[in-house]
Amino acid sequence: MIFRQFFDPVSSTYTYLMASGRGREAVIIDPVKEQAHHYLAAINDLDLKLVRAIDTHTHADHITALGDLRTATGCVTIMGEFTKASCVSEAIREGETVTVDGIVLQAIYTPGHTDESFSFVLGPAQPLAVFTGDVLLIRGSGRTDFQGGDARKSWDSIVNKLFRLPDEVTVYPGHDYKGWSASSIGEERRHNPRLAGRTEAEYVAIMNGLNLPNPKLMDIAVPANLACGNV
Repeated sequence: MIFRQFFDPVSSTYTYLMASGRGREAVIIDPVKEQAHHYLAAINDLDLKLVRAIDTHTHADHITALGDLRTATGCVTIMGEFTKASCVSEAIREGETVTVDGIVLQAIYTPGHTDESFSFVLGPAQPLAVFTGDVLLIRGSGRTDFQGGDARKSWDSIVNKLFRLPDEVTVYPGHDYKGWSASSIGEERRHNPRLAGRTEAEYVAIMNGLNLPNPKLMDIAVPANLACGNV
C-alpha cells in the first residue's frame, strides 16, 4: 500500500494520502488548502488518480482543500451525514464504507469535538489503523467547547467506540502539537493523561476547564469550510 503523511506547520494538521498501488486510485483525508499543491505533486509523482477526498469534520483552524482538489482532479468529496457543508458530494453514515481500489475505510460517528465528527477505520474486517480527526489525539483529545462540542459525547466516542478497537490498531490523528506522528489504541488507553484511569466525570471536568482561546482562523475557516474551502 502507498501511504503518505503530510504536515501543515501553521495549523499542525496531518493529512493522509493512501492508494493500494494496484489500480493507482487514491484517497486523501483532511487536506489543507495551502498544501494542495504538495498533494497534487505527490499524486503526480506516484502516478496516482485521486478519486475520494474526506474531511473528518468541519475544521476551525485551517481551510480545507476539498473544493480545490475536486476542481483539480474530479474526485468525490465526502463528509459525515451530519455536516452542514452542502457542497460535499457524498454524506456517509456510521458503518458505511469508502472503498478505493481495495482500500476500505469504515465510518464511525465520533462526536464530541464537533457534533458532526467522524473517524475512519482502515480495513474494518481486520483493523489496521484509525484516522481519528480531532476527537482523539496523541496523549490528548480535541477540545469540546464550540461547534456543538460536548465533553460527555467525546468520552463516549473515545471510550465506547475507538477504545473498543484492538490495542495494536495505529492511531493517526488530525493534529499533533508535540512532534508525534502516530500512536496506537493500546497506548492511548494506557497512557493518555486525560483518559487513562479517569472516570467520565473527571474527563468532563478536565475538558470543561481547559479555557482555550478560539483558533485564530475560526471566523474565516468555518464558513469557508462549509463551502468546501471557497473563501
